[in-house]
Amino acid sequence: MSVPKKVLIAEDSSVIQNLTKKILQQQDYDIKSVKNGQELLKIIEIEAFDVILLDINMPIVNGIECAKAIRNMADPIKANTPLIAITGNALNFTVDYFKSVGFNEYVQKPLNFDLLLDLVRKYAN
Repeated sequence: MSVPKKVLIAEDSSVIQNLTKKILQQQDYDIKSVKNGQELLKIIEIEAFDVILLDINMPIVNGIECAKAIRNMADPIKANTPLIAITGNALNFTVDYFKSVGFNEYVQKPLNFDLLLDLVRKYAN
């Protein structure tokens, strides 16, 4: 039996966080979740993940700042963790902008969970 891939969900909406967690757990992913960017930056110092789902509009430290901080980490494995942006404000950003700050992909809210699951599979494996 293989070790489950680890996914970190950084999302301040409890509803989105819980739905995402349940869907990914049903697919045998090991899930951790945080509600703001400050918590994300603390947890990734001590733990590595296969994929990070990162809300853009989080309190304390937003998703853009988190992506930049992750990409600048000294640990090359952590610095290259696949990042998937989750945003309700996709119209305010371009795909090129998301790529320029370090995101691999983005998913717009309301979430298409089939697409999200496909992206997690793509980057976790």
